[in-house]
Amino acid sequence: MVNKMKEFIITTDTTCDLPIEYIEEHNIKVLPLYYSFDNTVYGDKINLDIKEFYDKMRSGNMPTTMAVNPDTARNIFLNLANEGYDILHIAFSSPLSGSCSVAETVARDLMEERPGIKIKVIDSLCASLGEGLLVHKAVMMKKAGKSMDEIVSWLEDNKLNLCHIFTVDDLHHLRRGGRISKTTAIIGSLINVKPILHVNNEGRLVPLNNVRGRKKALISLVDLMEKRIEGFENENDIVFISHGDCLEDANYLASMIKQRLGIENFLINYVSPTIGSHSGPGTIALFFMGNSR
Repeated sequence: MVNKMKEFIITTDTTCDLPIEYIEEHNIKVLPLYYSFDNTVYGDKINLDIKEFYDKMRSGNMPTTMAVNPDTARNIFLNLANEGYDILHIAFSSPLSGSCSVAETVARDLMEERPGIKIKVIDSLCASLGEGLLVHKAVMMKKAGKSMDEIVSWLEDNKLNLCHIFTVDDLHHLRRGGRISKTTAIIGSLINVKPILHVNNEGRLVPLNNVRGRKKALISLVDLMEKRIEGFENENDIVFISHGDCLEDANYLASMIKQRLGIENFLINYVSPTIGSHSGPGTIALFFMGNSR
């Protein structure tokens, strides 16, 4: 007798930055990360409108952030398991948040308590729509009939080919997060320096170089992409772009990519509050498959 393969469901974090319409269409379950303004916590059932969130930051009101709550993660995983699903969880990069560790601990505890439960947690080593693009790849593979184990194997083998390159408009947000020094932030702001950063193989934010001016920064993102997609042209049927409430710049970036690289399909969405708290308004981030991060 052939055992029937158990149905599985894909879960991820709010930091994947996928549009709610995409989440609902593909039945993805999401673990919330949190942010707070003035002692009010948002991120689960209570949320600010995304433009209101960025307007608060522009006015100088700085949020704090919190990882996934273990009890919430347990309840979501347990409810799905009780519905008969195996669970494939694609988590926010572990060096950037404790959320991956929370998911791993909850999954391990549940599988020990209930041997019939199967939960696989992938440390994506990705952020924002980089994490979202990895989720998208898993969704497309599931739709094509791949098993959970096959998808897990592909994700682990290919996640370091998922490139993240981005720029920020205000260096002071990176300074608050400890990414650059206060002196660097002040001097850089005075001379209109825009840093180009990426997420490296360890899943950390790392500076690549600096350019003068916003337009040159956006052009630099496409220059870097052009080098990194060599050999991976056929892996980029769609490119993801996230932005910190600067849709016009995101569309400009997409138009440059279309003109220079011939890519037609884009998914563009906001950088969610948990990540936007650290990157700030004006962030532009580009995600695609490439030969190296």
